[in-house]
Amino acid sequence: MLNTAIIGMGNWGRTLVNSVQGRNGAGIRFVAGTTGTLDKARDYAAEKGIRLHASYADVLADPHVQAVALASPHGIHSEQVIQAAAAGKHVFVEKPFTLTKASAEAAVAACVKAGVVMALGHNRRFLPAVAEMKAMLADGRIGTLLHVEGQFSGPGALNYKPGMWRADRAESPLGGMGGMGIHMVDMIIHLAGPFRDVRVLSHAKVSTTIDDTTAMLAMLESGATCTFATLALAPRLWRVALFGTAGWVALHGHENLTYCALNGAPETQTFPVTDIEHAELEAFAAAVAGGPAYPLPLDEAVHGVSVYETMIQAAASGSAYAVA
Repeated sequence: MLNTAIIGMGNWGRTLVNSVQGRNGAGIRFVAGTTGTLDKARDYAAEKGIRLHASYADVLADPHVQAVALASPHGIHSEQVIQAAAAGKHVFVEKPFTLTKASAEAAVAACVKAGVVMALGHNRRFLPAVAEMKAMLADGRIGTLLHVEGQFSGPGALNYKPGMWRADRAESPLGGMGGMGIHMVDMIIHLAGPFRDVRVLSHAKVSTTIDDTTAMLAMLESGATCTFATLALAPRLWRVALFGTAGWVALHGHENLTYCALNGAPETQTFPVTDIEHAELEAFAAAVAGGPAYPLPLDEAVHGVSVYETMIQAAASGSAYAVA
């Protein structure tokens, strides 16, 4: 059983805890934690059997804590990962991993040097439907991949108020990318390989805090093209689609996968609902215990950050041309 501390006990930190606490088979339990405002977490921590510490340094000094799970603001992830590695603690870190390629590389190097496991929380890699999409690419049902489409949108920014860290443009560059879109970037990398270049438009059409509309056109290293959007003030939608010479496949939501072969009719398969937070934490615990490696290679974790950083730069450059 991997004794873990939760760092950040807001909505998402509690989601991680709830996915495994008191449940059999995960190989991980939360025994300690800290958060920005301790008073807001006291009742919850007592309910879940979590020992509250006054600071992150106190968590790292706790000899009963073997690992930390970071559900803290994006901008401090790299520093927290490096500190955890120096303390000999394994690290599960929520996305975005960091906001720059250099800081991601520094965090990975610290974990490698310390010999600790680092896992990045891109939970949708654990969907059975995504495994089927990878199988289709591998066995030729898609043919040669020509194009990828992705969208991950939701209404989260409706709740963002000035002063909240998620409403800070420094913590949420390109609006919905930090909370949602970075998941789709990782999914595209997972399914279709690394990115070669990007073109990005991002702006706040309605929102008074962060960008609410972000769109990208990209080229992948394979030569396939990619279009992607994340909207921070829209109904929730997860959709990723692959288009090839032999067929196309589209995942709408987490369970509904539609495949259409060349000259065939679309057929939809519905997969069982999967607790993907439980699955990712279970995989983290297994990797620490010497089992299978966590199924998100560290070089792909760094590449995802590099894509995000490049998207920020591309949006800032304003490389759009007026239509005559």
